[in-house]
Amino acid sequence: MDDDQFRQLCDHLQYSWAGYRKVRKGVKKRISRHMQQLRCPNMEAYLDLIACNDAQRVECKRRMTVSISRFFRDRKFWLDLENVILPQLFHAEKASLKVWSAGCARGEEVYSFMIIWQRLQKRFDRLPKLEIIATDLHPQYLKEAEAGIYTKSSLKEIPEEIRDVYFDRKKGGNRYDLKQVLKKNITWQLRDIFCDPPGTGFHIVFLRNNILTYYRPNLIKAPLNRILENISPGGWLIVGSHEKLPGESSGFTRDPSTPWAYLKGDPE
Repeated sequence: MDDDQFRQLCDHLQYSWAGYRKVRKGVKKRISRHMQQLRCPNMEAYLDLIACNDAQRVECKRRMTVSISRFFRDRKFWLDLENVILPQLFHAEKASLKVWSAGCARGEEVYSFMIIWQRLQKRFDRLPKLEIIATDLHPQYLKEAEAGIYTKSSLKEIPEEIRDVYFDRKKGGNRYDLKQVLKKNITWQLRDIFCDPPGTGFHIVFLRNNILTYYRPNLIKAPLNRILENISPGGWLIVGSHEKLPGESSGFTRDPSTPWAYLKGDPE
């Protein structure tokens, strides 16, 4: 598949060519295999098929999913989460804290949050009751996330003293099993981000390196608004380090010291 054909597919799905430009190689391979399985001789035949076959269209979207993650990706953000954002929420004396990881992939983001949560339990006398909902379009990713088994490359940003507390290293040295203490309070759901959010009243929503990168603005307007509406006042939207909310997304203030964090409402 050449770039012109891939652009055709992006145009058909209303996905962003610019968003896929640096990661298109692996995506093109997955789509090419799908075309072969469906015996589509060219892109035109493939587009005709997914236009009238809902199941194969969903499969196409799954194969367009990009999962490039690791624990504590964008390390500064996680330091700000631990030392600024979560303590602010705790000081608001909330009885419970509701978190949504939208597009959770293989779980590195969710479990990074859980490591932070465990560390904060040692600093604060009492933490709110925690509920995490983690969703993804790809069932295999969710299965791997629940299993909590990772390779050494996924853990490269975790200091050794933290890694040894929360992971069991297996024979051979390249496999690490997540300890059970980090798997509590998490609900995993197979869900398309373009459907309704899996609840309301979220205090933190992770929307990192997802629809703001890979989809065109006209396609994301409605689902993004639904996501923003379901964040509680005083709650936070977390995006990727190179992402930003569209200008018309009113009611959210970007933290100048943590540019990938948006506060719902005016800062005090």
